[in-house]
Amino acid sequence: MPAIARHDPGPAFRAMHRPGDPFILANAWDRGSARMLAALGAQALATSSAAHAFTLGRPDGGTVSRDEALAHAADLVSATPLPVSGDFENGFSKAPETCAETVRLAAEAGLAGISIEDTDLPGAGAYDRAFAVDRIRAAAAAARSLPRDFVLVARADGVMTGGYGFEEALARVTAFASAGADCVYVPFPPAPADLARIAEATGKPVNALAAGPFARLTRAEFARLGVARISLGSALARVTHRAIRDAARAMFGEGTFLPLTEGMPGAEVDACLARFADG
Repeated sequence: MPAIARHDPGPAFRAMHRPGDPFILANAWDRGSARMLAALGAQALATSSAAHAFTLGRPDGGTVSRDEALAHAADLVSATPLPVSGDFENGFSKAPETCAETVRLAAEAGLAGISIEDTDLPGAGAYDRAFAVDRIRAAAAAARSLPRDFVLVARADGVMTGGYGFEEALARVTAFASAGADCVYVPFPPAPADLARIAEATGKPVNALAAGPFARLTRAEFARLGVARISLGSALARVTHRAIRDAARAMFGEGTFLPLTEGMPGAEVDACLARFADG
């Protein structure tokens, strides 16, 4: 795809959100993974709060500061010409006004959009629905006041965390849509058909997570459900960590090195990375 203007990746990114014709939002965790994914066909990239935390030697769930997330996002933005969306957890604060500030700072970092969830981090509890809506309303107002386009995604994470059931999630994302969210996201609804219910109830583009049992669905199946984009979350990073684990078990447990024979040839890696070389 053509290079995207650094000053405003928003319009091209927004145009990708077509219900029934989903694009894959590829979550990267450093410049190398961003460039590999771009070279191999990604249309847009995203950060992953969990994958970023892993690179810092930390577990997922509110362990990364806003300053760290912004610096990491800016690094990915500069790595390729593709638009980048930020996985910005709960907006890095309970306060609606801080969520609004996070939107403004994310735009300054060059992001095409961010997602904000309703989990009261670092715990697993959910904000009260009315308060969660206030937070999205403030973030949406900040997004609309920017001098450029910006895609705000509102996440209802309670089904995934066990904080509430699907009907509550549906009520929340419907309210988030009315509050100004551009796209809505319920990670791990009970069944794939529930993605279609979200799209019908909100009238907004729906993000689906290709992880866990939902990774068994094809892009065509997501399309038939009316999904507009498919993100990977930390799933790809976890595949990488599994490769490290399996190789380590072989080396340090069995004394064998066979997993190391399955690596990607260095020349092929170099060719991908060279497409976006610095300078």
